[in-house]
Amino acid sequence: MASGKILIYGGRGALGASCVQFFKKNNWWVGSIDLTENDAADANIVVDRDADWVAQEAAVLSKVGAELKGVTLDAIICVAGGWAGGNAKKDLAKSSDLMWKQSVWSSAISATVGANHLKPGGLLVLTGANPALEGTPGMIGYGMAKAAVHQLTKSLAGEKSGLPDNSLVVSILPVTLDTPMNRKWMPDADTSTWTPLEFLSELFHKWSKGEERPANGSLVKLITKDSKTEMVIV
Repeated sequence: MASGKILIYGGRGALGASCVQFFKKNNWWVGSIDLTENDAADANIVVDRDADWVAQEAAVLSKVGAELKGVTLDAIICVAGGWAGGNAKKDLAKSSDLMWKQSVWSSAISATVGANHLKPGGLLVLTGANPALEGTPGMIGYGMAKAAVHQLTKSLAGEKSGLPDNSLVVSILPVTLDTPMNRKWMPDADTSTWTPLEFLSELFHKWSKGEERPANGSLVKLITKDSKTEMVIV
């Protein structure tokens, strides 16, 4: 019998795949939501990238319901997202639109899935960004989208948000994650300041079990120095 049931939104990305692998290793039922399937997951909900926000939400909700058959989830982890640079001079609407689709759509759909399928006391994790606590002039679209995720987190933690009783909603605010793509594109960077994916997988596992949870609505900064990661609650 599975230890618990979890959905990973963005289950094919570097962090998402790490989470799928970690929870599977710890005997959880794991569902992946992404643009393509993760063969390691127990179930896959594939999102149509060409569908609009409303259609994506309806399709994901329907497919999740069909997979769960009335069984509730212990946790939903949304680690979907991406990055785009740019300022107001060039491609502001284009980069903002992309960031909105990757970060805000996925976060909002995760919230809707949580409202319908999370058990009371369940966990919803969204992914914000440390730089978006301030201005991001060199990556305006990215900053706007991540700031929206921060606001969504605060809203979902309030009364009458629609989530089940005693749910915990938090956003992680990483600086740089230690992913293969980051190592490829930043070969000369100081990786001792990058947060390992395993740290986050273990952290999500603890929170999913109700252990060492931060306060509802917390924005959790992940500060890694000398290969040691600390959490700072904003």
